[in-house]
Amino acid sequence: MTEDRPETIEPTVADGEPGSPSADELLARLQDAEREREEVLDNLRRVAADFDNYRKRVAREQSQLYARAGERVVAKLLPVLDDLVRALEAAEHHEEAKVLEGVSMTKDALAGVLASEGVEEIPTDGAFDPHVHEALMTQPVEGVEPGHIVQVIQRGYRLGDVVLRPARVIVADG
Repeated sequence: MTEDRPETIEPTVADGEPGSPSADELLARLQDAEREREEVLDNLRRVAADFDNYRKRVAREQSQLYARAGERVVAKLLPVLDDLVRALEAAEHHEEAKVLEGVSMTKDALAGVLASEGVEEIPTDGAFDPHVHEALMTQPVEGVEPGHIVQVIQRGYRLGDVVLRPARVIVADG
């Protein structure tokens, strides 16, 4: 039979006993630990400051990037504005043919700028697609299959896969 015995606890070495650290050694260890703690805290503060500076720099660079992107588009649109001014000046002199030609050229220039930025017109020939078209109404039309677009009220545009504005259309009803 085994008896339940309490665990034996090793006696600790008290001050002054052989092998125990002296008070000076303990104080030196404490000072070393405090010095090491201060170094670690200083490093941590430096890392936090570096990260804060990095975050601010990235935010500043991002806003500059947006500004430059806007500048590029605006610079491309300024000639279109110039064309509109010329068309309006021709209208003041009642040169209708030049006004029509100027407005047509301006429309083409604006479409070119938008295309260079990746903007595409949403096709409206064929079947209605609720992802890119907005049906304003339906109406019966002979010779047109139900669900097909019969009239475009407002053109739609996309930038890549993002629909900037859906095409507003009238759809044939069965």
